[in-house]
Amino acid sequence: MLNKYLLLPFLLALLGSCSSNEPTIHTNCQRDEIGNYILKWEITPSMEGTVSITVSDDPARFDGPATKYVNIQDGVTTYVTNDNFDRKYFCLNFNGQYRHVVGSRSVVMDSVQNVRDLGGYTNPKGKTTKWGKVFRAGQIGHLSEWDSIRLNNLRIKTIIDLRPQWEQDTLPCDYKRAEVISIPIESQNSREVVQRIQNGEIRKGDAFLAMQDEYIQFVSRNSDAFAKALRLFQEPQRYPILISCSFGKDQSGFLSMLLLNLLDMDPETIRKDYMSSNDYINTGLFAQWASQLSSDSQESVTVLLMAHEELIDILKHQVEKEYGSLDNYITQRLRLSEKEQNKIKEILLY
Repeated sequence: MLNKYLLLPFLLALLGSCSSNEPTIHTNCQRDEIGNYILKWEITPSMEGTVSITVSDDPARFDGPATKYVNIQDGVTTYVTNDNFDRKYFCLNFNGQYRHVVGSRSVVMDSVQNVRDLGGYTNPKGKTTKWGKVFRAGQIGHLSEWDSIRLNNLRIKTIIDLRPQWEQDTLPCDYKRAEVISIPIESQNSREVVQRIQNGEIRKGDAFLAMQDEYIQFVSRNSDAFAKALRLFQEPQRYPILISCSFGKDQSGFLSMLLLNLLDMDPETIRKDYMSSNDYINTGLFAQWASQLSSDSQESVTVLLMAHEELIDILKHQVEKEYGSLDNYITQRLRLSEKEQNKIKEILLY
């Protein structure tokens, strides 16, 4: 009996050493109006010590020395830069024990709308999407000289152009240093809606109804095209990949939804990524053109430029009605095998 009591403290200490005391760390990076990077972090439970910060142009390599040391309790610091061409990533090392890589979700562009990095999303299994691998954006048909340099610095190798064929023919992709793969997502009425807006022949509400129909057609008419696009993510040599459509929110939004679902992201993360288009589409750029249109046409333009939660719900309903779930849709209709899906996960998650 005495030996049992003598062993008890040892066993408790051993069990304690085997339990995980790793804190929960959330990091965030945003750019301010002049281009500086604002780095923030939250740690639970609270921790004291130092966070060392290393900067790199490549999110897979942080070979240099730390450029900054900050008190963990500060929770925020600013990386000041006048470089608006090279995209920066940051490795935050907390007390030399916990390492987090973070970048800014948005990518600064002056001639391309809604450019975003799909890195930094963490699924319920604790796996995180790699930064600098997949970007989504609006059309790249009027690329400025500065934005051409910025795309060069992103090292984009593949652009998946999902715009309808008529739009690709009217305004071809203007970037020559990447392979452009045309996978048109066709809609029966997209061109007609644009013409009706320009002619002042559209009524209030017609634009949203047209978008509803377009989203339903993603599943009913364009599943083979989305399957073809999703399979490209199995090929390591194609990365970094940029997904492109008119405003980077509709066709690009659905393909991003499929990709994030495949990567086991929770529905709220997928929904937030879709709705983030409203933060990155600069509607002011269309103001002068829209001011010459009728009031109904102006309202229709606003509808077309926005992401709508109702459209997510329509897509979800359409998929669940036909296949039961998005997982089943990817496996049964898009015919991506478990092996193919795991290959994509190996490339994009860490």
